[in-house]
Amino acid sequence: MPEKPEVLTVVKALKPKIVGKTISDVIVRWDNIIKTPSVEEFKKNLIGKTIRKITTRGKFIVIFFDEDALLIHLRMEGKFFFRKKGDEYNKHEHVIFTFTDDEQMRFHDVRKFGKMYLLPKKNIYEVLPLKNLGLEYDDPTLNGNFLKEKFQNKRLPIKTVLLDQSIITGIGNIYADEILFLSKINPNKKAKDLTIKECNDIIKNTQITLNKAIKLGGTTIKSFTSSEGVHGLFQNELHVHGKKAGICPNCGKEIIKIVIGGRGTYYCPNCQKNKEDKNEKN
Repeated sequence: MPEKPEVLTVVKALKPKIVGKTISDVIVRWDNIIKTPSVEEFKKNLIGKTIRKITTRGKFIVIFFDEDALLIHLRMEGKFFFRKKGDEYNKHEHVIFTFTDDEQMRFHDVRKFGKMYLLPKKNIYEVLPLKNLGLEYDDPTLNGNFLKEKFQNKRLPIKTVLLDQSIITGIGNIYADEILFLSKINPNKKAKDLTIKECNDIIKNTQITLNKAIKLGGTTIKSFTSSEGVHGLFQNELHVHGKKAGICPNCGKEIIKIVIGGRGTYYCPNCQKNKEDKNEKN
């Protein structure tokens, strides 16, 4: 699933292609992608509207018009292709935005998990789905005391809690593994047991990891690419994620894979020790 760096990479690719363009038609070929309003209202409210700005909030793409905002969540494999009006449709192109210059932006989603919300922009950050999101990874108010307070009653593993979008938004499975490795924190350690130092280490390494991933265009894993012709390079920089039976770059021990909260989790049992972890290899 695309995380913050991948979503930012998509927005960077889309911005010069769509900002300032006016929508002349909207075709929806898979209704379930439109979360709100109804499909007919969705289409009617977008036709004739001009895109003024595109940005992100957590893992959401946010496209601003004069009065409304379009929120797009790519989920597992959503991406955008650009075609000319009249070009043949691919079977996985489910929402097509036609601009007045006859260029089309097509939302391509093999699994059909992506979602779109069209809402009034005046209070877009105070209503669902954005209102429950936590701080951005680079928010100046994100500090160790903030995390310590958020973690104090959480008995879940820190790996699971890092994926909670209501605390820090934009971190997903891949980057959580990398952040915990750099912080030398075992992914099974209960969030409530983290020290202030460990909370500060998480923030520092979140910023280091995501900034580097953003610079490299995100991570291309399996079938996800950010948009047509845009592939991330950060997968070449991963320390532990996806490297089962690989060698830890710090100590030379074997990286192992376990499952935490239903998510495949990679870590070094030597560098990320935890007395409660029964899966450790010595």
